[in-house]
Amino acid sequence: MSGTGTLRWKIIALAFLATTINYLDRANLGVSLPFLAEELGLSPATSGLVLGAFFWTYAAMQFPAGWLVDRFGPRVMLALAVLTWSLFTALTGLATGFVSLLVLRLLLGMGESPSYPANAKVVSLWFPAQERGLAASIFDSGARFGTALALPLITLVIAASGWRTSFFVTGAVGIVFVVLWLRVYQDPDRHPKLTPHELTHIRGGEPTAHEAAVAVPWRTLFRYRATWGMSIGIFCVSFVLYFFITWFPSYLVAERGFDLMRLGSLGAVPALLAMPAQWAGGLLQGRLIKRGRSVSFARKVPLVSGLVLSSVIVFAAGAPSATVALGLFTLSYCALGFAASSLWALPADLAPAPGNVASLAGIQGFASNLAGFVSPLLIGLLLGVGGSYVVPLAVAGAVSLLGALTYLVLMGPVRPLVPVVKGVPA
Repeated sequence: MSGTGTLRWKIIALAFLATTINYLDRANLGVSLPFLAEELGLSPATSGLVLGAFFWTYAAMQFPAGWLVDRFGPRVMLALAVLTWSLFTALTGLATGFVSLLVLRLLLGMGESPSYPANAKVVSLWFPAQERGLAASIFDSGARFGTALALPLITLVIAASGWRTSFFVTGAVGIVFVVLWLRVYQDPDRHPKLTPHELTHIRGGEPTAHEAAVAVPWRTLFRYRATWGMSIGIFCVSFVLYFFITWFPSYLVAERGFDLMRLGSLGAVPALLAMPAQWAGGLLQGRLIKRGRSVSFARKVPLVSGLVLSSVIVFAAGAPSATVALGLFTLSYCALGFAASSLWALPADLAPAPGNVASLAGIQGFASNLAGFVSPLLIGLLLGVGGSYVVPLAVAGAVSLLGALTYLVLMGPVRPLVPVVKGVPA
């Protein structure tokens, strides 16, 4: 890395930080809820509506957010996104009841929607194909880090100054990031500190036909089989991931008898170990490409093998002890992280033209967050009917296998989709 320069890795470190703040802010309400619900008089039903409202606007806005990132670039759109969601996070500290909380969560979802399309665009602009897997896995692992960081950090702030202060603090962190982002980030062609040698490495030599391709209309992206394959695939990955984000703590308490101390320590282990597993997947992709394997093969190895291995979650319900169950959950979460290392490299690999990368990432993001709505709801319904986690975990395991089959067969080869060069089909 050092032989070709390191600026691109500093850029992706900023993207990792943005994703960490993103998940820290969205998780703040979940951690604060036991305290603010009592003060504001929220019932379990209204609390659930407030928690879920974020996904309504976040998922719906993925489509226009991706288009806007392609139109105005990641520098402007990520700065605007972080500034917007940070202000709405801070304003949550002034909430007076259900209605104000609901509106602010809806606005938070809108504000955060450009984050992943912008980061996927950064990967496409700053990294050659052999490094995109690692770069994408680094920024996406901020989701795991932000989720794991939220519980101890926000609990500490609440204990010291109350739940309202926790929103002021996390909102302020995002505003500081905006200043840093605007000072450091430019696209490669405009960055004053990018050396010609590193730029050549990023571009891979002479411009390719794909780099000169004309972007296709946004609606045209839905005509590609690969678009549906990557969307169904990420739905399956996210379906299982959102079990860990939503129901996993409740499982440990209800089924395995974890108290608050064990939940806060051992309960964070799967998410923390999933981070290096995700980076390992990114490193593996780079090595496979450097050894002459195709980009398609390199991306699908972690996707398919990771999802197949993550299906071991089905055995956790019948594990003989809490230790064995936690081990199976950790293995499943790490396998999901390994699979997820490819996810946000795919938009750059598959886009018909550079001007379609963030739009394709927005479509993928919508599918991912649709799972964020479906997964906890379906698991809750299955728990209500069956009274145990056996069926929900069996469904999660089956969805993992469906995802592996989707990436293996439905998505097809990972390569640019029918690009157009200066108006002429390539």
